[in-house]
Amino acid sequence: MVRSASRFEDEIGYARAVVVDGWVHVSGTTGFDYATMTISEDVVEQAEQCLHNIGAALAEAGCSFSDVVRVRYLLPDRADFEPCWPVLRGRFAAVRPAATMLVCGLADPRMKIEIEVDARVPAA
Repeated sequence: MVRSASRFEDEIGYARAVVVDGWVHVSGTTGFDYATMTISEDVVEQAEQCLHNIGAALAEAGCSFSDVVRVRYLLPDRADFEPCWPVLRGRFAAVRPAATMLVCGLADPRMKIEIEVDARVPAA
């Protein structure tokens, strides 16, 4: 189990990531800076912070973005997705994971994007 400094994990009762049978399942991760529990109003900055938070969880689980096989993007406003593409492409273009984007409500109105990934721990 991988934990972060997010207060949501304790308040809701989940882990940032779970490692099972060589797979890493990273929970939906938003753009909060867990050190300060602040979040930018800008969707692109939120996407960058999401990926920073996910990268930390992957590293703790023994893998990296190059091991991601599935990514899901959740946004309340579909118009916010395209501005994030350059940031997302920067992490996933070489990997080309399976991907889905869903338009849905998020837990906090300040959240403009949530990202979750599944990765395979590299063979030792």
